[in-house]
Amino acid sequence: MAWRQLFLISCLSAVVLLSSVEEKIFMQESDALNFLKKRGKWSPRSREKVNAEKRLKLQADELWREHHEEQRNEFENFVEEQNDEHAERSREAIEQWRQWHNDGLYPSYLYNRHHI
Repeated sequence: MAWRQLFLISCLSAVVLLSSVEEKIFMQESDALNFLKKRGKWSPRSREKVNAEKRLKLQADELWREHHEEQRNEFENFVEEQNDEHAERSREAIEQWRQWHNDGLYPSYLYNRHHI
């Protein structure tokens, strides 16, 4: 008798579980029809799908190109700025050296100095 009650309770709980999960397991009829209409792995794609995929790929390529062009321009500007700063510092250092070592002769380099 106890096994019958256990069996009935388990069947009843299975029915309750299946009825609550039925919405998650089974899909709507319209979704099922759309699922069956999808092309198989080896079936040919329609021309409009091919064109849409090409447009998406071209758009992604253009975005990638623009991004990398912007990055390259920023880097080139940075390098140019660094080079300008370095040239300015070098020019200032050379000017200071020339002023300090100036003996009134032109050009004012050490090898032009006359030692007595």
